[in-house]
Amino acid sequence: MEHYWNLYTELPTLMQIFWGCALISTAIMVVQFILSLCGIGDVEMDVDFDSADGLDGATAGDLFSIKNLIIFFVGFGWAGISFRDVIPQDSLLILAAIACGAFFVVTFILIFKQMMKFESNGAVRMEAAVGKKGEVYLRIPAKRNGKGKVTVSLNGVAREYNAVTNDDEMIPSGKIVDIIGNAGEGTLLVTARLS
Repeated sequence: MEHYWNLYTELPTLMQIFWGCALISTAIMVVQFILSLCGIGDVEMDVDFDSADGLDGATAGDLFSIKNLIIFFVGFGWAGISFRDVIPQDSLLILAAIACGAFFVVTFILIFKQMMKFESNGAVRMEAAVGKKGEVYLRIPAKRNGKGKVTVSLNGVAREYNAVTNDDEMIPSGKIVDIIGNAGEGTLLVTARLS
């Protein structure tokens, strides 16, 4: 380890900066990646793209998150190391490294935006059940004298909801019902099918 430290200290200051940025930020990024795979790390990103295409709607706060800063330093550090032999002038090398770091951040944001299009929270609004058929799971008392439960298939997933009815008779378990409305407070309004 001492050998590598001696090699590092013999480097010019600019290369020490590039190597420091590259190694530290890459190590942090790898740790973040491993933690997010384990479900421990923060997998949410601070950028909200609901109303914008590309980076047009991103604010300065969105672009300068901790995650984006780490990604910038990964690109900055490794670009500075990689381009050292190609760009011998320090000022141009720094500009190229900054441009590469910025490119990394923009690319990450655009990729993340595309991935967010595939995200679904699985939430289904109760109004989607209106007009569908359901099966009574727990009997439903007549004339809204209590709540029962119905099972409804929405988007290929069986969901259970509280239910009431205006029917004159109680609806027993296992009966197929029509969902005719939303009775409020997370409860569906149903009626026994005539057929």
